[in-house]
Amino acid sequence: MAAAKILVVSGDGIGPEIMAEALKVADWFAAHRGVKLEREEALVGGVAIEAIGRPIAEETIARARQADAVLFACAGGPEWDFLEPGKRAGDGLLRLRKELNLFANLRPVKVFDALVGASALKPEAARGVDLVIIRELVGGIYFGEPRGIEAIGNEDQRGFNTETYSSPEVRRVGEVAFRLARTRGGHVHSVDKANVLEASQVWRNAMTAYHAAEHADVTLHHMLVDNCALQIVRRPSQFDVMVMGNMFGDILSDCAAALTGSIGMLPSASIGAPRADGRYHGLYEPIHGTAPDIAGQGIANPAAMILSLALLFDYSLGLSEEAGMITAAIERVLADGLRTTDLAGPGETPVSTSAFGDAVVAALGRA
Repeated sequence: MAAAKILVVSGDGIGPEIMAEALKVADWFAAHRGVKLEREEALVGGVAIEAIGRPIAEETIARARQADAVLFACAGGPEWDFLEPGKRAGDGLLRLRKELNLFANLRPVKVFDALVGASALKPEAARGVDLVIIRELVGGIYFGEPRGIEAIGNEDQRGFNTETYSSPEVRRVGEVAFRLARTRGGHVHSVDKANVLEASQVWRNAMTAYHAAEHADVTLHHMLVDNCALQIVRRPSQFDVMVMGNMFGDILSDCAAALTGSIGMLPSASIGAPRADGRYHGLYEPIHGTAPDIAGQGIANPAAMILSLALLFDYSLGLSEEAGMITAAIERVLADGLRTTDLAGPGETPVSTSAFGDAVVAALGRA
């Protein structure tokens, strides 16, 4: 295959440590499977603020548009969290998603057999869980206007944000959910708060109408977000594909991470509309954030970062076989008993970030 252009963003906190392990895996595929990646690096987040005074450069956005995909570690940290809106470290990532129109964020939640005992749930509830949360990514309360903080007398303040969804926004993320469900178990749970929020009423109406018109072969379920939070920890095996707005997806996917044993196990793919060849221009990142409390210690779990590379192979490069090899390699490493600190139980000696990455590469070599 021709070399694919990949923009690599290591970002802040544990980002450089986990990215190094994903790139080890990429190098193995270049050497043994002919997967050539033309890699460029860019600064986004706190490191960009320190270097250029803002969380992302216009040049970086242009380079991301020209790349086949963006492999992103994480951005943010307490020292930049309370800057003014638009200048925070995390705003660089939000802007990148918006500028690239990556409106659907896919978050696979799979409980590996070797980690059933590490799940927050009882083994009988966690075993076999394999679902995907699709989070609408460029709308909703995170981008709605008006928003801001205003003084209301003395030292008091009033903060306000706007939750908004239109029918076209719902239909396009619904299309991703229904198409994915057709390749899996054939069920979609659409999550909203339609009993209270007008934006959710529009969401539910649009999802219902689009399902009836275009995807009636897929089973659609509606579920209120509060009930969904309960059901994720009560009986997660009922879910196949779940689709929801930006804020609900942000919260519930972190909740679902507890099923897997650690948030360090969850990758994600942010995609837009498919290209003519059926592949996607996408951004691929773990969902866990920068973990500044453990940055630089060499103990972070790189699994989600490596699994994000697998999603990049699948969705942007069309390399589904190679993507499956990565997932299988991580499964073998876990079955061999290797655990990073976040997964290690009593009496288990954790391995370092780099040792886990080395083990994944070795497992690929045994495939």
